[in-house]
Amino acid sequence: MSKKLLLKNAHIEGIRYFDTYRQHGGYQSVEKALKMTPDQIVEEVKTSGLRGRGGAGFPTGMKWSFLAKPEGVPRYLVVNADESEPGTFKDRYLMEFIPHLLIEGMIIASYALGSNTSYIYIRGEYAWIPDILEQAIDEAKKAGFLGKNILGSGFDLEIYVQRGAGAYICGEETALIESLEGKRGNPRLKPPFPAVKGLYQCPTVVNNVETIAAVVPIIDITGAEYSKIGVGRSTGTKLISACGNINKPGVYEIDMTITVEEFIYSEEYCGGIPNGKKLKACIPGGSSVPIVPANLLLKTATGEPRYMNYESLSDGGFATGTMMGSGGFIVLDEDQCVVKHTMTLAHFYNHESCGQCTPCREGTGWMYKILKKIESGKGTMEDIDLLWDIQRKIEGNTICPLGDAAAWPVAAAIRHFRDEFEWHINNPELSQTQNYGLANYADPLPVIEKQ
Repeated sequence: MSKKLLLKNAHIEGIRYFDTYRQHGGYQSVEKALKMTPDQIVEEVKTSGLRGRGGAGFPTGMKWSFLAKPEGVPRYLVVNADESEPGTFKDRYLMEFIPHLLIEGMIIASYALGSNTSYIYIRGEYAWIPDILEQAIDEAKKAGFLGKNILGSGFDLEIYVQRGAGAYICGEETALIESLEGKRGNPRLKPPFPAVKGLYQCPTVVNNVETIAAVVPIIDITGAEYSKIGVGRSTGTKLISACGNINKPGVYEIDMTITVEEFIYSEEYCGGIPNGKKLKACIPGGSSVPIVPANLLLKTATGEPRYMNYESLSDGGFATGTMMGSGGFIVLDEDQCVVKHTMTLAHFYNHESCGQCTPCREGTGWMYKILKKIESGKGTMEDIDLLWDIQRKIEGNTICPLGDAAAWPVAAAIRHFRDEFEWHINNPELSQTQNYGLANYADPLPVIEKQ
């Protein structure tokens, strides 16, 4: 059984309410943190090796240490709960069932950062969760953990929940800040970075829900003990949103030392693929990370087992690897059509582009139209090369990473599944009634010797 830090009490009835949460050790980390200095908390987070759990994987303690601290200027903590990445739903689980864990983490992080006003920016589609969060905030305030002079420490904090309007682009931190200020959610040019000029042009830290929740066990068990969990730079535990063609979809907490094969096939986690079907491919980190075929998912190009952590999943770069991303683990079995899935993702990114940058505004629409043409049996061989050329000219040429997020799935699909695209073009009528199938995607790869 893997070690549980965030979900260890998730099974307890009533854990979403303050009294039950408190009875099971809740807010003890706040009591401990308020006896420390802010700098000591930042050092604990640095020691823990915690990396941002929203997708980028940037070291959290380092991000906190970048926060500017000019005299007489307020600082802000903003929690990014705009969980809009297709295939990702771990933050929703935390907020819905263990909201006080997030509130406790926010109190500690706000104290460490010197923020007296903090925000939770939540996606518009999570219509029922703001009420849960606001109830938790009210309970914490009545118990003296929010408001003026928390536990006699002299530290004041107010937390507010802000609902978004349902825009994927607002998951990007500067677009989120723009939306929080009441403007259209367009990403800002950087620099200046939010750590210097963020919300209301004041120093701001934006962190994911899971990242802030992880601060609670770090203070509880110490950063040094937290860093011993996991492997290498993939320390601590990670929440994975598992879905697709698996027997047991859901949110799982792993310690990043297990193999991908164990995660998919063991009864403790996904429980294998239904109806005895074979694994074809997987998108292991949310829709924006490269899709990989089964043979590159279970083993690296050098023949070593692939593990569920940042370094192992990215082994081989985009040529033979992928990314941990936000942990949205989407499994595809032998009956799935990669062309159709890629078209669906391209449609999503085209719809969610803010339109600020020409390569993204125009290119995402072109990719969707070409993929739709191929998927409907009207494509030509030139369309595959055209798709490749378009995605190449989007990547790295936009203000925010949405352009990259749109380009990477298309590039990976062509890189690994070009024969499926060609089959669609060569068999236009047949492709409308059946799928390409497994082909050679599950065959062992020839082992590449390490240099």
